[in-house]
Order: sequence, then structure tokens, then C-alpha cells
Amino acid sequence: MLKGLALTPPVIGRISIGKVVEKNGKRLPEKDDEFTVTSQVQMKDGWVNHPVDETLRKTPTSKLRNIPVRLLFDDPDLNLRANYSLFDRQSGRPLCVGNGETCRRSLAAGVQTLTCPSPESCDLAKGGYCKPYGRLNVRIGDDDELGSFVFRTTGFNSIRTLSARLKYFHAVSGGQLSTLPLELRLRGKSTTQSHRAPIYYVDLTVKTGMTMAEAIASARSEGEIRKASGFDQAALDDAARQGFAEGAFEESEEDGAAVVEEFFPDEFDAGSPVNSIGAGIKVGLTDKLNHKVEKLNGAGATGHRAMTN
Repeated sequence: MLKGLALTPPVIGRISIGKVVEKNGKRLPEKDDEFTVTSQVQMKDGWVNHPVDETLRKTPTSKLRNIPVRLLFDDPDLNLRANYSLFDRQSGRPLCVGNGETCRRSLAAGVQTLTCPSPESCDLAKGGYCKPYGRLNVRIGDDDELGSFVFRTTGFNSIRTLSARLKYFHAVSGGQLSTLPLELRLRGKSTTQSHRAPIYYVDLTVKTGMTMAEAIASARSEGEIRKASGFDQAALDDAARQGFAEGAFEESEEDGAAVVEEFFPDEFDAGSPVNSIGAGIKVGLTDKLNHKVEKLNGAGATGHRAMTN
């Protein structure tokens, strides 16, 4: 087994509420008011739709705002991983991932664990380079019970809502998240920061047409059938937990490049991911990280600037 490689849930497709479009010669993310389910193949014009996208729509032109899903794991934190994340904009390589208390940071001397005391008090996070970043893996359909579709987001509303729902569903179902019949639902809201324009976020509810009691009864029944067949959900959760712990970061450099393009656009500067830290010296984020740690003699605390939209 390769060391230092995080083993993440197998992904067979993506769920998004936006896309990357080309404007004035630049590729920029654009928000949408519906879900799109895509494959993992990206062409010149964007990601190729997964066949399930057409299946889920009532008509070819209808907007997809509800997706019936199941979860892979009973542990809420395995289904949704959320961190404050900083990526190298040129390579897509993760540089720093934290939770508000501790962080893993890639430095010249290797990956180090440092403190992450506050999302608002990190010099490296200034300029919007660091954001909350969440990944939710779900099953759509029954063709592949261990394959998943991943929903990625840097939206605070989606991350907070999904986190709360998973904790609540886990509590009321007696921990049987993996067998609950659920549904991803797109919701809209407006805020002063959005200038009263609607913004969209993702929620998780019981499947349309079911009450909570019916969903829990269905989950228990499905759980008993699985146990009788020999399906060991607890062992699956343990395997996933160990797999995530194998690597310092969940994203590979290859995946990170697509993540940076869609969720960490170069919108806070003139288009070059460089920062000046000395007279006439310009360095990338990686060098800035190393310089900052050296300046603080390796004992500096870091935090992250949270997004609020």
C-alpha cells in the first residue's frame, strides 16, 4: 500500500450548482439555480453530464432542484468533510488545511501540524485565499453501492446546513445514516451581503413524500436486511476512517487544479498568485508559507478567514 496517499470514497460523478465559463479570455465560476449531475470527464465546454442527470429530470428542460440520495457511512463526519483550505493556485496542491484549532501545513521541511486559533487572524488567509471547503459524498441510485457522487462547496450556508442536518439525522435515527432515504434539496435566500439578490445553498431532507417516522422505519428495515446479508456497515466506516487518515490532505494535486479553478478563482488580485514579502521580491504562496514560519521560528499560530456567503 502506498504511504501518504489518502484513500477517499470512490467517485463516479459530480453534483454542482454552478459551472466554469469563459469571459474575456478568463475561465471564471458562475453560479446556477439548479443542480447538474456530471461525469468526471471535462471537455473544452465544461464537464460532461452524467446519464443520471437526464434520468432525474421530469422533462429535458425542467430545473433539477431535488435529488434522492443515500449516504455511504453512518458517521456524519465521514460523509461530509469540511475544513478551512488554502491551495497553491498554480499547481492546485493543498498548502494548508485546518479546522479552527489545528492545521496541517505543507512546508519546505514537510507537512507540519500547527495551531489554527481563529479564522480571522491568519496573515496567509488575507485576500480571500483561504475558504471553508466542504465535500459531501452521496449515492444516487443502486447501481454501485460503494460508488459516490461528490458535491463540493465553499458556501458557508451549504456547509453549515449540511453539517447540522447530518448530526440531527444521525441522532434521531439511532445512528443509521447510511440506510435513511434522503434528498438533496436546493434552497434560496437573500441577505444584505447579496444585496437582496437570491443566493442558493444545499439542504438535506428526508425523501419527498415520506415523514420522518416513515424514513426512520425504512432505515431500520433496510439495516436489518443488510445485516442478514452479511453487510458490515461498522467495518466500512472504520475502513473509510483509516483511509482518510492515510494522507496529510484529502485532495490530490490533480483534483486540486479543478477545485482551484471552480472554487478558489483568482478574483482578489490582478490575476497572478504572488505576494510581496520583501523589497523587490515576489514569491508564490508556498514560499510565503515557508517565509512566514521561518519568521516566527516555527511557532507562529495560524487562522483562517471564513467566507460568509
